[in-house]
Amino acid sequence: MSGISNNSMQFVLDNKITTVDFKNQNLKPTTTVLNYLRSLPDHKGVKEGCAEGDCGACTVVIAEPDENNDLKYKAVNSCLIFLPMIHGKQLITVENLATRNGYEVNLHPVQQALVEANGSQCGYCTPGIVMSLFALYKNYKNPSKDIIEDALAGNLCRCTGYQPILNAGLTLSSLGNDHFAKKKNETVELLKKIQHNNHSLAIETEKQKYFQPLSTEEVFELKNNYPEAVIINGSTDIALKQTKKFEFPENIIDLSRISELKTFRENNNEFIIGSGLSLEEIKSGLKKKLPAFDQMFNVFASKQIRNLATIGGNIGTASPISDTIPLLFAYKAKVKLLKSKSERELLIEDFITGYRQTQLLPDEIIHSVIIPKPEKDTIIKFYKVSKRKDLDISTLSGGFRLTLQNQFVKEILLAFGGMAEITKRATKTEKFLLNKSWSRENIKKAGEILKNEFKPISDARSGKKFRKIAAGNLLLKFYSKIKTE
Repeated sequence: MSGISNNSMQFVLDNKITTVDFKNQNLKPTTTVLNYLRSLPDHKGVKEGCAEGDCGACTVVIAEPDENNDLKYKAVNSCLIFLPMIHGKQLITVENLATRNGYEVNLHPVQQALVEANGSQCGYCTPGIVMSLFALYKNYKNPSKDIIEDALAGNLCRCTGYQPILNAGLTLSSLGNDHFAKKKNETVELLKKIQHNNHSLAIETEKQKYFQPLSTEEVFELKNNYPEAVIINGSTDIALKQTKKFEFPENIIDLSRISELKTFRENNNEFIIGSGLSLEEIKSGLKKKLPAFDQMFNVFASKQIRNLATIGGNIGTASPISDTIPLLFAYKAKVKLLKSKSERELLIEDFITGYRQTQLLPDEIIHSVIIPKPEKDTIIKFYKVSKRKDLDISTLSGGFRLTLQNQFVKEILLAFGGMAEITKRATKTEKFLLNKSWSRENIKKAGEILKNEFKPISDARSGKKFRKIAAGNLLLKFYSKIKTE
């Protein structure tokens, strides 16, 4: 790798460029932004509640310029981000919102709105709530109640009293510009100073090596030199292994700054989604184009997590309870795998081979996901069963595809997550329904076949008996919804 910066990174904090020297500051490259901030004397407003992205108490906002030099603001869980991932970005914490004039403190409009709505409670979760509202304020001029609820779904409050917080959110459209808007050009210039010397990062400490290349060519060079390196992009899965299982990877290759993997393209026949694109960006890109994705994203994690997590990471983990994979089955999506001098494409259901196992070879990376546009008469739905609607892992989920011809089943695909060690199709049930009339009687018979098609496990989320019954009920729900639409 050429043009590498050794052991240091830069970002904007408190309106100035901050340099972190990992060698001299005794920091690991996998030190989280949360732990870094908590080590500073003036940024302890960020709180650690769960250290796994569930509570939102550690929410901060990351800003970076777009192609028009406007700043994009994203609320993220600081417990899930490694420090090098904010290289070249602005880090905003709750301490940065209010302004001071001598001893006089002027609250940010979002903070004042929360005060006036009586939305501040014990204070532990309040900084994270404020930061989620701040990101909402910067991104929406007149957010609806649904948008506000989605923005706050990742912030839990044990004092309850969510209604005043929502009421504060409903006033955001009436708030004027803030000091961030006035200082936008100044901030962009600071970020440009960092990006002017745009280069790959190589951070080497006594126990870890962390690489952040800018091109796929560099990735393959690194993979050749460090074949056992852990590949990350959003890091939402690997960060949990560190905070919960105390696993510290020796070598890490971070793909989060490779622009080639962050593209979104559409042609007459398909959508091509870069593996490094965040799930929130995909949600925006596919909005109303593939309705089943709206159904899935409405119950997928939180906005903070979706701002970090990538589609490549989500399918690369090959989790049997992934929300995206059953739906990608239903859309007959393909995965494009790239190596240094060749590429190949596989159907998503062929890509996953076992529990957290895929066909990805050591010298390959997931380049993109290709989703064919379904025919107009093809119906695709997504369903999820979980203990709560927001920010919860699936007990089971289903991605269903159906084409009817004169009320007879011309095509059907039933993919379930949480029913086996991998996402799996109910092939016996599909075979029974194919070419039969789409009737309640046939659906009931198919439900009996479905109950015996899988051998789910019992775990903390559910028993195997419940999963079998719930899978049959999802099929019945699919039938009922189509009949009433």
